[in-house]
Amino acid sequence: MDSENKKLKVAIYCRVSTTEQAEEGYSIGEQERLLIEYCEKQDYEVFKTYADKGISGKDIKHRPAMQEMLEDATQKKFNMVISWKINRISRKLADAIKIVDILEQHGITYRSYSEPFETHTPAGKMQFQMMALIGEFERSTIAQNVKMGMCAKARSGEWCGGVPPLGYKWVLMEETEHSARKKSRLAIDETEAETVRLIYELYASGKGYKAIVNQINKEGYKTKLGNQFSVAQIRTILTNPVYIGKVRYNVRRDWNEKRRHNINPEPIIVDGIHDPIIEQELWERVQNMMSQKSGKPSRIYDGEYPLTGILRCPECGAGMVISRTTNKLKDGTKKRITYYACGAWKNKGTAVCHSNMIRVEKANAVVFRELEKLFNNEYFLKSVLKKVNDNSQKTKRTASKDLKFCEKELKACESRKDSLFRAYENDLITSEEFTERKELLNTEERRIRIRKTEAENILTQEHRNEISYDVIKDILQSFSQVLKDENIERGLKKQLLHMLISEIQIDRRREIEAIHLQLTDTLIQLLQNTEGTSIKGVPSNYMLSKLGIAAMDLKLVI
Repeated sequence: MDSENKKLKVAIYCRVSTTEQAEEGYSIGEQERLLIEYCEKQDYEVFKTYADKGISGKDIKHRPAMQEMLEDATQKKFNMVISWKINRISRKLADAIKIVDILEQHGITYRSYSEPFETHTPAGKMQFQMMALIGEFERSTIAQNVKMGMCAKARSGEWCGGVPPLGYKWVLMEETEHSARKKSRLAIDETEAETVRLIYELYASGKGYKAIVNQINKEGYKTKLGNQFSVAQIRTILTNPVYIGKVRYNVRRDWNEKRRHNINPEPIIVDGIHDPIIEQELWERVQNMMSQKSGKPSRIYDGEYPLTGILRCPECGAGMVISRTTNKLKDGTKKRITYYACGAWKNKGTAVCHSNMIRVEKANAVVFRELEKLFNNEYFLKSVLKKVNDNSQKTKRTASKDLKFCEKELKACESRKDSLFRAYENDLITSEEFTERKELLNTEERRIRIRKTEAENILTQEHRNEISYDVIKDILQSFSQVLKDENIERGLKKQLLHMLISEIQIDRRREIEAIHLQLTDTLIQLLQNTEGTSIKGVPSNYMLSKLGIAAMDLKLVI
C-alpha cells in the first residue's frame, strides 16, 4: 500500500452569519486558512472547501454550501469533514446530530478543529453532542439578546425591518455619518408616497380592495419590488400605522415555531422618528370603515368546492378559486350563485386577467361523470394494469441487480479488511490509522448489508407477482364509490381528487376540455385505508406501494 493511497480526503466546511462577519477570528478566510494548514500538517488531502457566507446556522435547508457538501457525501467524494467549531455546521443540536448521522451513513467521519474529539468513537460522540448542545444554548441566548435589542430599538421610535415599506426609503442619520456604526432611519419617498395616499383616498371614497387593485394596476402603479398589487397588499398598507408616523413591532411571536395563532395581543406601537405620509383624520376614517366591514365571511375553501386549485384558467393558467354573485329574480327574491373563477383575476384584478367563471355545479358534475366513465373503461383499466405489472417487473430486475452488486461489494470489503489486518500486523500502519480505517470499512459494510436486505425483501415478497385485472378494477372503481358516498367527509373527497387530478383545463367557451390524471401510490393507499371503502377481494393491509404502481400521467379529453 503506497503513501498516496493512505491519504484521507477531507472536506472543509466554513460558515459565518451576517452578525459574525466583522468579528475577529470568524471570517471565512481565517477559518479556511487554519483548516488547510491543519490538513497539511496531518498529511490529509483537501478535497474541497464548502463555504456559506453571511448565513445563519439555525437550520440546514437554507445553506447552499451545506446542501452541496451533503450531496457530495452521498457520492463518497471524501472521507472526513472538518470545521473550525461544531457551531459552524449548526447551532441546533438536532441539526448537528442529523448532519453527522448523514455523514456516518456514508462512511464519513466528522472532526472539529477547536474541540478535541472525533465522532467515530462512543466517547467522541458523547463529547460532540454535549458541545452541540452548548452551541444551541449559545444561539438561543444570542437570539434572545437580539430580540431584546430590536424591541429597545422599536421603543425608541426606530423602524425595525429590512426593505422599507412602500412610500419610504433608508437615509443615513446625521449623527452617525462619521461614527464606526452607522444608523439609518426612514425618509419619505415622494414617488411611492403618492401611491400610498391614492390607496387611502380610494378606500375612504368607498371603493373596496378589489376595486382599488383594479384601478391602480390598470393605471400602472407598482409595489416596492416593481410588481402589480394584490388584494392582500392593499389591506396591509391600509392597516400599517407606519403611515401615520408610528412604529409597530413584535406583532407575531415565535414565528418559526408557531405559523398560526401567533398574533401578539400587545405589540409595541410607539411614535416613530420618521415623518407620516397619511393624515391622522384620514387614517381614523379608513380604520372605522374597515372595522364596520370586518364581519368574518363564510368559509368557502372547504370540500364542497373540490376543484379549486386544480381547475385552470383558460386565459392565464392560474388556479381557479371560489367567487360568488347575487342575482335578483323576477319575483324580487335574491339568489346567490357560486362559480369557479380565475385566482389571478380575483387577487389582482382585470389588469392581470378576466374572471372566466364557470358554475361550480356544472364543473363538478362533468368531472365526476367523466371519472366514473373512465374507471369503467376496459381500455383504461388494461392500460393501468400493464403499467402496474411492468413497474413490478422493473422493480424486481433492479432488486436482482442490487443484490448481485451488494454480494460483490461485501466480498471486496472482506478482502480490504484482510489487507488492513496484514498491514497492521506488519507494522505498515499505526494503531490509530488501523482503528480509523477499520471503522470506515465497518460503516461501509453496514450500509451495503442494509441495501442487500432491502433487495432481498423485494425479491421474496409474494405481492411482487403479477396483479390481476379484477384487483385493479376494484381499486379504481372504489374511487367512484367514495365520490358518490354521502357519508364520506367532503374534505377527504377533495383530498383524493387533488391526488388523482393534476390539472383540469377549460376552454374559452368555459367548458371542461381535458382532465390530466396522475395515478400515485399514495392515492390508492388512502382508498384502501379509508373506513367504509374496503375493496372486495383485497386484504385491508394491501397497500398500493405493494402493487408497485408508480405515478402515471394520463390525459382525459372530454
